[in-house]
Amino acid sequence: MTERLRWGILATGGIARAFTSDLKINGFTVQAVGSRSSAAAEAFAAEFEIPNAHGSYEALVADPEVDVIYVSTPHPLHASNAMLALEAGKHVLVEKPFAVNAREAQAIADLAAAKGLLALEAMWTRYLPHMARIREIIAEGTLGEVRALMADHTQKLSDDPAHRINALELGGGALLDLGIYPISFAWDLFGAPLTIQSTATFKSTGADAQIATIFGYEGGRVATTLSASDSSGPNTAVVLGTEARIDIDRVWYTPASFRVVAPDGTVIEEFRPIDVNGRGMHCQAEAVERLVAAGTLGGDVLPIDETVAILGTLDAIREQIGLRYPGE
Repeated sequence: MTERLRWGILATGGIARAFTSDLKINGFTVQAVGSRSSAAAEAFAAEFEIPNAHGSYEALVADPEVDVIYVSTPHPLHASNAMLALEAGKHVLVEKPFAVNAREAQAIADLAAAKGLLALEAMWTRYLPHMARIREIIAEGTLGEVRALMADHTQKLSDDPAHRINALELGGGALLDLGIYPISFAWDLFGAPLTIQSTATFKSTGADAQIATIFGYEGGRVATTLSASDSSGPNTAVVLGTEARIDIDRVWYTPASFRVVAPDGTVIEEFRPIDVNGRGMHCQAEAVERLVAAGTLGGDVLPIDETVAILGTLDAIREQIGLRYPGE
């Protein structure tokens, strides 16, 4: 293996373009790209100056010059694509949500463990500088007893029934695509919820357009989330404590500013976004390379067991709102 890991990009959609751009401008080694067509792979490779272009995912994972695969296909393909890469001996960073359900997520985790490889969910928000500082502030006790989280992820996206956000066969809906962000944040702060309440509205395709959740925790702590694909909201978040609160500005799940505010309105700390040189998606790639170098293959900021458990929470929410995907 080279000094830095050599990345392979599996699929060439919008999220792959954003991630690859961040890798390139931050000095990572992007060695190869794979697509279902040679033309798409070659065009992507030419745009990002990637040495190896492959006309199939099988050829990509077999590339001996690749160490780690970034899986960026639609949600229902994550499990099969991640396991294809793991079987070929490659570490994997799998776009969120890690899989469609907990059963698939556990299968990926089990195979990674058996192969001695890293499998990590690409929940890039967790690795951003402002989130790292928020965890420090909470650990330092500045907020006192943390009592609540309120967060939304609301966007006005396409109404086209064939668009992936609206197509059940592509894992469409607000929950898996957008709700995963605030729900993962709630897990980061409080761990597994003791109680889950959820409600949703649906589009004509059967995909959820809006999903609201209330999680209850030991000691009366609570987390509320709202996610929607048919309307744009503030996209802010608030963490409430007995001694102070954290107000995270728009857009809270990207590099953002925040303030730590005392009950009397005094600003205790103000955090301004750090220049992350791009969107900040490379921060999760830095974590991958650090974990592989250290041999910490279970993850730390987002352990694989937690990723599986979060999918279990999404499963429970879908059970409550009556949402199933084809093939389940």
